Amino acid sequence: MHIHILGICGTFMGGIAILARQLGHKVTGSDANVYPPMSTQLEEQGITLMEGYEPQHLAPRPDCVVIGNALSRGNPAVEHILNNDIPYTSGPQWLSEHVLASRWVLGVAGTHGKSTTASMLAWMLEANKLEPGFLIGGVPANFGVSSRLGQLPFFVVEADEYDTAFFDKRSKFVHYRPRTLIMNNLEYDHADIFPDLGAIQDQFHHLVRTVPGNGLLIVNQHSPALHEVLARGSWTPHEYINHAGGWSAQLLEEDGSVFEVSFEGVCQGRVNWSLFGQHNVENALAAIAAARHAGVPAGLAIESLSDFRNIKRRMEIRGKINGVTVYDDFAHHPTAIASTLNGLRRRVGTAPIIAVLEPRSNTMRMGVQRDALPAALSQADRVIILQPDGLSWDIAAIFEESDPPVTLAGSTEAILEHILQQIDNDTHVLIMSNGGFDNLHARLLERLQQKIGKNNYQGT
Repeated sequence: MHIHILGICGTFMGGIAILARQLGHKVTGSDANVYPPMSTQLEEQGITLMEGYEPQHLAPRPDCVVIGNALSRGNPAVEHILNNDIPYTSGPQWLSEHVLASRWVLGVAGTHGKSTTASMLAWMLEANKLEPGFLIGGVPANFGVSSRLGQLPFFVVEADEYDTAFFDKRSKFVHYRPRTLIMNNLEYDHADIFPDLGAIQDQFHHLVRTVPGNGLLIVNQHSPALHEVLARGSWTPHEYINHAGGWSAQLLEEDGSVFEVSFEGVCQGRVNWSLFGQHNVENALAAIAAARHAGVPAGLAIESLSDFRNIKRRMEIRGKINGVTVYDDFAHHPTAIASTLNGLRRRVGTAPIIAVLEPRSNTMRMGVQRDALPAALSQADRVIILQPDGLSWDIAAIFEESDPPVTLAGSTEAILEHILQQIDNDTHVLIMSNGGFDNLHARLLERLQQKIGKNNYQGT
């Protein structure tokens, strides 16, 4: 079968393409932005990529087109498909029908931490020789790819609440029908498609309804919005994280790099790993609980975390030069920003932290969460924010009386200049964006290297 994928270079749709290829299908795809690393990953799988959404990309006529949720009516390829009666479906629907139908699905849902928790869970199963399939919204470092079929029965999927396609406005995750479901947390997000938190809770309850009675719900005790979802009705056993009667952690290092795991008050083992931050401790508890439901003893799941390498762009150290450490992080919601900064502060103590933020997500650009940003960034010593064109709210007014001081920059070049003026030895530069951010991390490291070279030259 020939499958063509529109929006193929998104992480989710790229993962669908890899799965389809592994099933033996001929796969081609189009996207407005065909660039590495996804383009390279796909081409290595023998998948033909085309730039743009031209109707001629659909010749010869494919047997089915999988349409990503970034596409809408008016797109030339979409209009060609509809006008010529070419069979089409969404990525989540295709995944459900062609991959998940025969699997024990372990879903990871929540506003924050989905990719990291799903990566941990997949690694726990892999380390214990269960060879799971997975589809994750990022590239887990332990695997080097965002998806694979794996072996029966287990399949780990990042269960995203964003909508499915222009013709299916349900959340993606209602297609997945998990037997094991992690619900890490729930806050208001995606203001471009959800009018309020209640609308997201509706979708989460649709998801809860699909989990069988012999499955398992793993729920964060600290999330009031999730308790409200379950109060609407639940037919599946629960295990709670952050709960003395369920899964809990005792930090042995303040930054969360070492902690003991207990279940129902009984110690299960000690985690000693390279990650840090309370949010990652909670992610680990949820993944351990899910792995145990799939048959991996908690002690073995805990042991595997010592070899876990985080997903790319989650507090990823991009480089260290002359005492300056540059991090890349995907955080773009105030809660995630605060969690990331708190974890970094506990890790580095009193060392200077410069936080750099691109308000890129639709929710951030709409200003829905603007009032929470000053507190979220309060653990930094200095803050630099890119002020993009067309922002619907006044960043300067929000940060007028904030501590730490905030610098607004009109370009990434201006950000670089501000950073270079402010850094000292032992400075930690945390760059946060859910986009490419003009390759700011690499450019900063290059400028730091040039600065060292120039200083060395002047000193000789």
